Amino acid sequence: MSSALPFTLKGKTLIVTGASSGIGRQCAISCALMGASIAVFGRDEGRLNDTLQSMDDPEKHMSCAIDLLEYDMVGDAVREVVRQKGRIDGLINCAGISTTLPLNSITTQRIEHFLRTNVIASMNITRHAVKSAHFSLTGGSVIFISSVMGVAGENGKTLYSLTKGALVAAVKSMAIELAPRKIRVNAISPGVVESPMSRSAVYSRDAASLNKIQSLHPLGLGKVDDVANACIFLLSDASAWITGINLIVDGGYLAK
Repeated sequence: MSSALPFTLKGKTLIVTGASSGIGRQCAISCALMGASIAVFGRDEGRLNDTLQSMDDPEKHMSCAIDLLEYDMVGDAVREVVRQKGRIDGLINCAGISTTLPLNSITTQRIEHFLRTNVIASMNITRHAVKSAHFSLTGGSVIFISSVMGVAGENGKTLYSLTKGALVAAVKSMAIELAPRKIRVNAISPGVVESPMSRSAVYSRDAASLNKIQSLHPLGLGKVDDVANACIFLLSDASAWITGINLIVDGGYLAK
């Protein structure tokens, strides 16, 4: 029987990584408003607490200050979420880093760091979260925040595109593998969203560069709420027949 309120997240337990700022923080806040109980993950305990205090009914949620690059600690953190809150219904992989670098400035060390942060860390927490002992027996939803740079090219974005494209590709195979357990796996690829990450980017350092970036988005730059709302859809029962996709949320960036 379909839900009378298909977009609600009431009764769902979620993990949101990168929840100390930007898109991750807004995903936690918005999903809490939709009724979810959330475990927010991030490196900075103080900023995670700020996120919790901005969420509806803070006592309903929990925080986990952890560096996702400490791979061996992640399994323990996931188990603690399950111990305190019960089985997991959804995971939003928001944690990540960005850069703009010409090809001749890319080193093997930088490649490894970006792969560890943007790909391996999110894959590692996902494999722990979807274990049969941890995830809801009735299924659920896993989301990877990718980027339009995972499917489109731009000067200086080779390193970033490399990692974000890997997520888009991985989602398809994970979706097939986890479908028998009714676990849906999707990516969301935003264009440029106004956030701490974008405000520290090279193109935000002068008006001319920022105007150029804005002109590439027919609907203007995005808000963190735009991505959070897309996550709500993919976490909710409204998207029960959607898996293995890359949902583009880009204000028209790729329409040209």
